[in-house]
Amino acid sequence: MKKVGFLFLFFISISVLAQQEPNLSRYKTTDEKLKIWLKYSTELLDKEDYSKVIIAAQKGIELSKNNPAYISRFYLYIGTAYEFSNNQYQKALVNYEQSLKYAQIGNHLKNKTSALMRLNYIYYSLNDTLKRKDLIVYIKQVLDTTKNTYTQAVLNGSLGEYYLDYAQYENFIKYQLKAITYKKLLKKSVPNIENIGVSYSQIASAYIKMKQFDKAIEYLNEAKPYIKTSPYVSAFSCNYYMQCFAAQKKPDSVLKYYKLIYTYPTVKDSLFLNLSFANQSMSKFYADKGQINTAYNYAKKAVMFGQKSTDEEILMEANTIMGRVLYDKKDYKSAIETLKKASVNALIYDKEFFVTINKKLSQSYAALGLWEEAFHYNEIYSKYNDEMMHESAKQSIANAEARYQNKTKQQKINNLSTENTIKNIQIDEAKKQRIYLISGLALVAIIGLLLFNQNQNRKKTNQKLQVLNQELDEANKIKARFFSILNHDLRSPVSNLIHFLHLQKENPELIDEETAARMQTKVISGAENLLISMEDILLWSKGQMENFKPHFKETSVAIIFKEIQQHFSSNENISILFENPENVILTTDENYLKTIIRNLTGNAIKALDKRENQKIIWKAWQENNQIFLSITDNGAGGNQEKFKALYDDSEVIGIKSGLGLHLIRDLATAINCKIEVSSKPDFGTTFTIAFKHIET
Repeated sequence: MKKVGFLFLFFISISVLAQQEPNLSRYKTTDEKLKIWLKYSTELLDKEDYSKVIIAAQKGIELSKNNPAYISRFYLYIGTAYEFSNNQYQKALVNYEQSLKYAQIGNHLKNKTSALMRLNYIYYSLNDTLKRKDLIVYIKQVLDTTKNTYTQAVLNGSLGEYYLDYAQYENFIKYQLKAITYKKLLKKSVPNIENIGVSYSQIASAYIKMKQFDKAIEYLNEAKPYIKTSPYVSAFSCNYYMQCFAAQKKPDSVLKYYKLIYTYPTVKDSLFLNLSFANQSMSKFYADKGQINTAYNYAKKAVMFGQKSTDEEILMEANTIMGRVLYDKKDYKSAIETLKKASVNALIYDKEFFVTINKKLSQSYAALGLWEEAFHYNEIYSKYNDEMMHESAKQSIANAEARYQNKTKQQKINNLSTENTIKNIQIDEAKKQRIYLISGLALVAIIGLLLFNQNQNRKKTNQKLQVLNQELDEANKIKARFFSILNHDLRSPVSNLIHFLHLQKENPELIDEETAARMQTKVISGAENLLISMEDILLWSKGQMENFKPHFKETSVAIIFKEIQQHFSSNENISILFENPENVILTTDENYLKTIIRNLTGNAIKALDKRENQKIIWKAWQENNQIFLSITDNGAGGNQEKFKALYDDSEVIGIKSGLGLHLIRDLATAINCKIEVSSKPDFGTTFTIAFKHIET
């Protein structure tokens, strides 16, 4: 049923009322006349009034003169009319080629797309392989050079049809799915929506040919919501369901969809085409079950509806089915008469049906003892079966020829039959020996496969263990890193709190009431800030335990400075200043940055131990499209060796110090910033954090 796939799109059209030929004298300009005449021709085409379409389009060409876009369109209409009125492919070809020519001259992509699609099918129908291959190359070039959604939708589908003709089902499905993707991007009109369902149905038909019936049903189900408004396509979908369920031996489902087809109100001969196809399926189903009389009744209906459809291809298929059933009924003369009707144009429409017809003709003549005719049709069957299936049919030809040449020598035939019986026995014995040998080899192969699988499973298990060990090692590293953060960030505030409590406990006489009240307030405030900092750090740590990665967002430096000021508020003997005149906002991970700043501030506080006028200054500024943060203390300072851990991965610092510089280095790298240090003995130290350039 090759033609049906192409007819799907054609029958999805808008019904229109009969139109009167427009009076062109009422229109002044050529452009107005062309527009109204094209509209009139389109309405005739939608009504399938092909004889009038040809006359109207020829007049349209005369009106178009130097307008290649209109000329291309009218040639396309003439080609369509010839193609769909009794399959006049040669005449259709001439007009489609002219349509393509003028579409190229006028650079009209839509006309070119339509002409290429139809030429692809016409070259197939006329078996013009060379021209079709050249056309496919050109179609691919068009697809590579345009992003037009309509062209992509139509020509990808056309490419799919090409590969379907050569039974390259994977390529067919690939291009059809691509076409569906583009069809879904088109305007959501009824025809466009139905075309999506058509494509899904065509994919289902490919899976039917591959005998993957579950997959075919899956795509038929996918098509349902798209074709519910099209009785014609829905009816054909039912036919495909019938084929699937017949192959799966589900008679109730076959009968369900057969009855459903009769409920669809389709127009004109498309109804009869669907009914003929459905009755063909039912006839084949019952013939395969050996219920020949039931199969015959359905075959009669298939032929009747095929005649009413006026479609030569569907009638050819119905007569083929009827011929097979008549053969099974042993009505060989009627079978020959019916099969000859079917064979007239069978080769044009479907080579597989042509092969089947000639095979059944050969068998029917042989059953009547007409060996010469049997041999003739068997030769045709063998020739085209070789072309189609790439298999040898020499034995069938030899058998037919032997029956023809020796029809009067019954005894010799009996002798040959005896010899064949002996040979068959020998062949059976040889088959048994081959089965034993293959079974032994298969057993050895299975054992080898089991051993191989066991070895592969062992390797996979070892690989999984290695991955788990790596994950465990990484988890331990993350845990150690967070313990380092907790140790370093909380050590100083807790130390100040403990220092005051010891002072209050051991030397209360050194603190007067005013100082005690002030320090108590300070301790409470420091403890509250410490609690907030601990909660902040622990919540962040919990969120980072499985995947220690930064999460970038816009972050206000002023807010971070305020939190740092609160965190270190218990260090009352140290002046911590924050300068942020530009109110800097940067994109970074807030928690990573706060951890770096806390660590640097904690290190600065340690550096001020036993120094006078202890002071720490944090600054934030923007310079040359780059953001900088810096911390300066007036501590003892030091040389570069003291800060080696900022640059050297191999440098080890004890856990008591909180791995501060290592931690700062790792976190700074993670958020894409660079830390530089400048330190002078007895003058203090400055750490500068430089963030990457701001894109402008």
